[in-house]
Amino acid sequence: MTKKRLERNEERAVVSGVLAGLADYFNQDPVLFRVIAIAFLLLTGIFPGLLVYIAAWIIMPRARATDVEYTVVE
Repeated sequence: MTKKRLERNEERAVVSGVLAGLADYFNQDPVLFRVIAIAFLLLTGIFPGLLVYIAAWIIMPRARATDVEYTVVE
C-alpha cells in the first residue's frame, strides 16, 4: 500500500498547483477547491488568504513524475 503525499500538481495547475494538489490528495475536483479558495480570499480580505496560499506554495513539494514511459530502441 502506498502512502498518500500532499504535493503540488503542476500539470493541472492554474497558478502553482497548490489547489490541484489538495484536490488530488482528497480525491476531489480541483474546481471545488478553487471556488473555496476564492471565497476564503474574499471573506478574509484577500491578504491573509494570499499569505496562506504563498506559504502552501513554498511548503508543498512538486509532484513526482510517476507515469514515465520508456521506449527501448534496438
